[in-house]
Amino acid sequence: MAASTEPTNNEQMNIVFVGHVDHGKSTVVGRLLAETGSLPDGKLEQIQARCERESQPFEYAYLIDALKEEQAQSITIDAARVFFHSNKRHYIIIDAPGHIEFIKNMVTGASRAEAAVLVIDAKEGVQENSRRHGYLLWMLGIRQIVVLINKMDLVDFDEGVFKNIVADYQQFLDELGIKPMFYIPVSGIQGANIAVHNEDTAWYQSETLLDALDSFQKASPPVDLPFRMPVQDIYKFTQYGDSRRIVAGSVSSGKLAIGDRVIFYPSGKVSTINSFEAFAAEQPGEVMSGSATGFTLTKQIYIQRGEIASKVDEQPPYVSKRLRVSLVWLGQKPMVPQKQYHLKLGTAKVRCTIEHIDKIIDASDYSSTEKDRIEHHDVAQCVLLLHAPIACDLSESLADTSRFVIVDDYEIRGGGIVLEALPDEGSQIREAIFLRERKWIDSAVSMYQRSERYNQRSCLIIVTGTEESRRKEVAHQLEKSLFQSGKFVYFLGIGSVIYGVDADLKLFAATDDPQEHMRRLAEIAHIFIDAGLILIVTAREIDQADLNLIRSSIGNERVEVVWNGSRVTTDINPDFQIDDDDDLNTSVTSIKGLLMEHGVIFAP
Repeated sequence: MAASTEPTNNEQMNIVFVGHVDHGKSTVVGRLLAETGSLPDGKLEQIQARCERESQPFEYAYLIDALKEEQAQSITIDAARVFFHSNKRHYIIIDAPGHIEFIKNMVTGASRAEAAVLVIDAKEGVQENSRRHGYLLWMLGIRQIVVLINKMDLVDFDEGVFKNIVADYQQFLDELGIKPMFYIPVSGIQGANIAVHNEDTAWYQSETLLDALDSFQKASPPVDLPFRMPVQDIYKFTQYGDSRRIVAGSVSSGKLAIGDRVIFYPSGKVSTINSFEAFAAEQPGEVMSGSATGFTLTKQIYIQRGEIASKVDEQPPYVSKRLRVSLVWLGQKPMVPQKQYHLKLGTAKVRCTIEHIDKIIDASDYSSTEKDRIEHHDVAQCVLLLHAPIACDLSESLADTSRFVIVDDYEIRGGGIVLEALPDEGSQIREAIFLRERKWIDSAVSMYQRSERYNQRSCLIIVTGTEESRRKEVAHQLEKSLFQSGKFVYFLGIGSVIYGVDADLKLFAATDDPQEHMRRLAEIAHIFIDAGLILIVTAREIDQADLNLIRSSIGNERVEVVWNGSRVTTDINPDFQIDDDDDLNTSVTSIKGLLMEHGVIFAP
């Protein structure tokens, strides 16, 4: 048994051990602890004595299988964490469960790992979960992998058996583009090639398991990658005249300095870093990947939890409502196209459905089939349709902001990675908005300063309804009432837009494009709102697509929708509804009450 030695530095690495049930992962890990002298004093003897008292044969797996339920079932049911060290570094080993029913636990454990050791039983050979775990490691972005062919003692340390298993498994991994760093023949029971070579495998003279672990390269913090910070929250402190709005989150990649211009996706809002905030510590001038941070902006903009902050001059994330993904489904009930789920990526959470299932992948041989549902433990490539656009990256470039989970009934039922962000109906308009935000020349007086001076919060009020409804009467009366109350307000009829700004579309264009009318209306509204005004517009039967376009341009929080009529005839959910038979003044008073409730105007 090797003597205990201390590492030459404090470097730490997380390694996950995976493999089919009963292929000996826990035995290998237990033997590794013993061979490296990493056990607490007397621990090995304590377990040996207990096994003798209970008339059980001693197994190295007992060193980490501490839970009684695990020993009773003889399977690891959770991702146990154990610690050991070599001469080179400290390690945290995550011993993930191998049983197919605990795939979720395996994924949870592996997601925290920087490298992986995959164990295959020499006698049983490559099993379904051997391939499934290989696929999941690829999906999680783990590329430093060592494959152990364990229990070589059960096949008399036959080199031919070893080579056949290597050829079989590598043929599968080739489909994924994975090349393990080493294939190592070992015996966890006898300690062969765990920390030292064994004479029974004289035909193998390459790295031992311990050598292989020490050959893993510690990933450098991804400071040279594009900056990404999922927004966790926005804090505002109002006591003692403190007007700071602090954007908080954890930096997943890149670095950020005071004075850098940042853009938040999917809103496209742009501002500049004013300061970094720290509690009871000196304020830094720069933050980088791995840091939990909070910062203030020079220009106050409305952003919310779930957005991703990036730098204006770097590669942006993708923004879309349609994502091609690879996912593994862990729910007992199948994932079906007709049902709504929640997708969580970073700090964002959005409703989603399956638009199309491309293929179901058999992780045991990487073959694919076509099915109309994704069943328990299926691995699938499919297109998800989201209720609202989300910002993300692709797994091949930035892993952290490409991973997601699927939630159903408040439980995580699946997870995966984004392979491609597909175009949707709003892609071109969003790109135009992002360009506008990057190129926008700010006024010397901010929208928030105007709000304080005008004693109102600027917004767009859309009064809509059927063609026969009294939209214009309501809008005019609301404008008069707000103006008489001292508010800065303007009414703009849709006809004024169509035959004014949009005259080229209405009179001269080959086709009269309703979407372009809405886009231009949204841009006009954006200017009014930036000027601190309340803008009232009327339009006939606004639908959800129109509303999505407008809100993409000026923000959800700046739009109030009033439906005039007893029945809503489109797919929108208005903020307020009035009946044509209601008294006009009463209706306007009710609308003003809504505006006060939403913080647009304030009670005198």
